[in-house]
Amino acid sequence: MEIEVCIDNLESLHTAQQAGATRIELCASLEVGGITPSFGLMKQAARHATIPVYAMIRPRQGDFLFSDDDMAQMVDDIAAARHAGLQGVVIGCLTANGHIDMAQCRQLVDAANGMGITFHRAIDQCVDFRAALDDIMALGCERVLTSGLAVSADKGTDVLREMVDYCGNRLSIMAGAGVNAANVSQIVNATGVREVHLSGKTLRPSYMTNYSTAATMGGVDDFAIPVTDHGKIAAVATLLK
Repeated sequence: MEIEVCIDNLESLHTAQQAGATRIELCASLEVGGITPSFGLMKQAARHATIPVYAMIRPRQGDFLFSDDDMAQMVDDIAAARHAGLQGVVIGCLTANGHIDMAQCRQLVDAANGMGITFHRAIDQCVDFRAALDDIMALGCERVLTSGLAVSADKGTDVLREMVDYCGNRLSIMAGAGVNAANVSQIVNATGVREVHLSGKTLRPSYMTNYSTAATMGGVDDFAIPVTDHGKIAAVATLLK
């Protein structure tokens, strides 16, 4: 079983590895579903990682309908991931009518040029998941991250099972969204997936001892830091051994 943990800081990288992760999805801003991490984060992740690291290639939050400017940015970000020494990238582009944009995706695959490629949850916004799987396989992707078109993977087990049966050994189906120790065994047993994806997030208090709370940097608590919880990842890893 592969256990992919999505992270957006180096503290979480160390925690995820120690807890039993077998691959990292490296992001920024997990609170919006993850966007492309900085070059500095990519370089440091490559320096410290003992397991494969795949960079999310997503220029903004929101849908997966991308402009020419978005595409140029993503091509440059893939080059940055390669230069940083990462093992793979995570991509996905859709057309306005809810199908895989093959021209755009091929451009990103060509830019990756031999790096590992995961197709992300853009598939969960497609109107025909079987056609989408055919396209993803034609692109040469290793796996697709999906909740089975549901709000969470435990709600999408029927479709996940169909995906596994449909793709066989041509494409790995990785179950993600809401995966945790309470439901991972049920998801795996019901679907036959061999890869799961989770964040295992928690909030830790700031280590600052004296500060002002008169000003904030955004709409969140600046002194509650989102990080990966060792126990949450370790519990899933133990269950899947």
